[in-house]
Amino acid sequence: MSQQCVDPIVGKILAGWRYDISGLALEMRGDYEGHFTACDRCLRRQRLHRMIDVGLIALASLSAAVFLLAFGVIRHFGPRHAFWLEVAALSGFALSALIWLGVAVATPAPVTVLDAAKQGARRVHDRLPEEIRQRLPEELRVKITGT
Repeated sequence: MSQQCVDPIVGKILAGWRYDISGLALEMRGDYEGHFTACDRCLRRQRLHRMIDVGLIALASLSAAVFLLAFGVIRHFGPRHAFWLEVAALSGFALSALIWLGVAVATPAPVTVLDAAKQGARRVHDRLPEEIRQRLPEELRVKITGT
């Protein structure tokens, strides 16, 4: 049994944007954030889309690292057709880097990762003893807490 969207019109708008409201002005974002609070279906779909985006970035990063490792291994061992193997490894790295860049630009994955890092820093900050929190520079405290 599939759960229905609480407001199908807003749900279709959000689906058209791939559930990305990060680029919207704060004034416009409120209604959509309210929809995510009220609608489990859209919230789950937004999380799924962000997991896919972050997964693509991670996969492209891993692929680029493997191609660089292959290039290093080829350079180290110097097999018979080393030049063409090096070209293939560097081409694979370039393609992986291009895909990584495309995903980073076309999706809100970097914003999602940044938000997750901020939430983690906020949790750590909140657990610190008060005397240590007061030692942190004011600008860092503002970045971590948002106030």
